[in-house]
Amino acid sequence: MIGTTPGLLSAIGQARLITPLRSEGGHRRYSRYQLRIAARVRELVDQGTTTEDACRIVALQDQLEEALALSEQLRARAHSAV
Repeated sequence: MIGTTPGLLSAIGQARLITPLRSEGGHRRYSRYQLRIAARVRELVDQGTTTEDACRIVALQDQLEEALALSEQLRARAHSAV
């Protein structure tokens, strides 16, 4: 679906970036969000980044995005309280 190998998905799981659900038959099931994360990692790996570093980069990007969103929320609250 996203053009990656089971090995890369497994490595991303070992890095604890994604945790797939398991079907009754033991097959891994990924959410669309998890597949988007895997696609971002694959893109970095395709550009020559190691899998470990790509996982770290994606995790840090997500943390930064969350921090920026929280900062904006706090700024909006402070502005509306004035």
